Amino acid sequence: MMGVIMEDKRLFERFSARFPVKFRHARNDYGTDVFLRDASAQGARILSKTKMFLNDSISLVVKLADGIHPLTLNGRVVWIKKAENEVWDVGVEFHKIDLMRTQRLYKMANNLP
Repeated sequence: MMGVIMEDKRLFERFSARFPVKFRHARNDYGTDVFLRDASAQGARILSKTKMFLNDSISLVVKLADGIHPLTLNGRVVWIKKAENEVWDVGVEFHKIDLMRTQRLYKMANNLP
């Protein structure tokens, strides 16, 4: 019996990136309602207590340990899955690919100098 081969259409490899995040204009602090789980140059996966809808435009502010200003990620919701207890697993596609921003996130996620 042959299995179905799923074609991965990503141009950039996804890497684990677990950082506290907040919505750009939210009153809540980092990591209260949203958490970054992984990312690539094209997009990210977040966990959110805020329900979102397909094609919602969102702006996320990621707090990194390098002491430089927080990283802002702008994109749109491309998929949503219910995770657990009013928490949503959300796929975000960035509006624009920025390799320098992705490199900074990758370095912090992998503790590179």
